[in-house]
Amino acid sequence: MKQSLEDVLDTRQKKLAFFQNVMLIAAADKYLDQGEGDLLLFIGNKLELTPDDVSPIIDNLPVLSFIIPDDGLQKTLELQALVQMMTQDGQVHDKEYILCLDYANRIGYSKEILDDMIDQFTNVHQR
Repeated sequence: MKQSLEDVLDTRQKKLAFFQNVMLIAAADKYLDQGEGDLLLFIGNKLELTPDDVSPIIDNLPVLSFIIPDDGLQKTLELQALVQMMTQDGQVHDKEYILCLDYANRIGYSKEILDDMIDQFTNVHQR
């Protein structure tokens, strides 16, 4: 049975940590385009986060860093979401890539695995 992100992010704390990680990638290039903004809204709504939930993350973004989950499946799903956010605007910006690579390394994934994920997402976007 394939678990969804909602199944894995089963606590408010996990949801907020996930949203923070995605937000860090979205803001890495200091510009939030329409697609990235829409994806953040979609994620926030899907996780049932309120503006009050996410405003402390947005307000403190410059001093925040990744929160690495303990669960293996959550790590993988989260990396996929980070790659989706990074490729959302059709480009892979250096700062976004460096952050994703840092996250991948911290969860035990190689650059090659990250690059494969990026290839999968960018091929999907180009169809």
